[in-house]
Amino acid sequence: MEKNDSGTMDNEVSSGMTRIVDQLNTMNESANLGGGKTRIDAQHHRGKKTARERIDALLDRDSFVEIDKFALSGSEENGKSGEKYYGDGVVTGYGTIDGRAVFIFAHDFTVFGGSLGEVFGRKINKVMDLSMKAGAPIIGLCDSGGARIQEGVQSLAAYSEIFFRNTLASGVIPQISGILGPCAGGAVYSPAMTDFVFMVDRIGNMFITGPDIVREALGQDVTFEQLGGAEVHATKSGVAHFVSENEEDCFSQIRKLLSFLPSNNSEFPPMVDATDSPTRANHVLDTLIPHESDKPYDMKSVISEIVDDHDFLEVQSDWAPNIIIAFARFDGKSVGLVANQPMQLAGALDIDSSNKAARFIRFCDSFNIPVITLVDVPGYMPGVDQESGGIIRHGSKLLYAYCEATVPKITIITRKAYGGAYCAMGSKYSKADLNFAWPSAQLAVMGPEGAVKILYRRELETHPDQSFKDKAVEEYTEKFLNPFIAAERGIIDSVIFPRETRYQIVRALSLLSDKSEQRPTKKHGNIPL
Repeated sequence: MEKNDSGTMDNEVSSGMTRIVDQLNTMNESANLGGGKTRIDAQHHRGKKTARERIDALLDRDSFVEIDKFALSGSEENGKSGEKYYGDGVVTGYGTIDGRAVFIFAHDFTVFGGSLGEVFGRKINKVMDLSMKAGAPIIGLCDSGGARIQEGVQSLAAYSEIFFRNTLASGVIPQISGILGPCAGGAVYSPAMTDFVFMVDRIGNMFITGPDIVREALGQDVTFEQLGGAEVHATKSGVAHFVSENEEDCFSQIRKLLSFLPSNNSEFPPMVDATDSPTRANHVLDTLIPHESDKPYDMKSVISEIVDDHDFLEVQSDWAPNIIIAFARFDGKSVGLVANQPMQLAGALDIDSSNKAARFIRFCDSFNIPVITLVDVPGYMPGVDQESGGIIRHGSKLLYAYCEATVPKITIITRKAYGGAYCAMGSKYSKADLNFAWPSAQLAVMGPEGAVKILYRRELETHPDQSFKDKAVEEYTEKFLNPFIAAERGIIDSVIFPRETRYQIVRALSLLSDKSEQRPTKKHGNIPL
């Protein structure tokens, strides 16, 4: 009798467990389908992956752990028939990239067009909180129509919670956004607050108000691409840092970027085994600088010559191209590179280039990434548009960023370093640790032509012939436009042969690896935004 009762009980337990397992399988299948096969097919037809497909493509194989998979919206107003979906339109969790922990969320466009509601926002907030606690990067894969209108002010409150966490995480963990579809309204503010924005060309869009509203409010006919496509944000607005051909390319770029970054601000960037000799000479650099000071050359050639394996990751390559910002390595150590580009606007600093470089320097400083600066700058860009646009205010951001940064700072002047722009590009007295100059360097308040017009104004009036001016320019150039006077005064630490540049940087980075610099205690500075 006891045996039969026990057997019956076991059967009941087994049957109950089977029902639970079946229920769990059913719920998993339903959650994995998102908004259903029809909407998944429509997503694929647009050339887009689903949220889970994107996560699987980005993270290490089988490393993703999903959380809040079965979360449901508490609102009965969703959709025309009160429909509900497990996950509520966003997939959240954690996994690894190259074995390093990351946290992630991915909008599911098949559910209410990826629109954000209360539960949707709560899920993102939870994973962002976890990323802060764990000290690991947070990645958002965005494909959203914005706030869920059916949930009213609750969706706006959820957005505000996310924005607050973006601010808390800023400078603590790397924040990365991938724009893989249309992102409108509130869906674009959070990505704009993150450190790096990746956009897929001809698929990703970002705008505050969509084409329909623009047409209705302003009478302007504009397409999604014209209003907020990848090209617009990569070349004009500066919102996008990277443009990808497709989603696979986007994920590859994200993985490469993360390889240069620490997981949080209390760590140093990851070291890699160096495959390039630290003493490799760069003889091609000895003859790179043209004899004529107004003739351009490609600063990217200099960067390629000196970094490990000639490999660097340029950031915002199509916006403000007169300045180059990039990640690279020297002897396996991550660095941030800032360099004037003589091929664009003669390398002069303008509003956009100042903003671009300043934000990059502040990111590097937040995450213990040394800053290497290559200088060839004739000055700040003159003109009515620049002055009225606030070049004084924007240009001072670059000065602020260099002066504020306490990471190792190494500056190499390759040619021109004139006026206030010299001060702004990591000069000795904005507290760069080591300043080197090539023999071709020219450090001065201004170029010889402008200086002679001021210094010899009266003489030029009485000696209008060109020979007098040419002689004055020659004398000024010989006396002032060389690095040796600056070296005599300690403004330049050393004049080096261009071929030695890589080796000198490697040695300097080793010397400064334990750099410590104390600054006044304060809540935060007030950068001239």
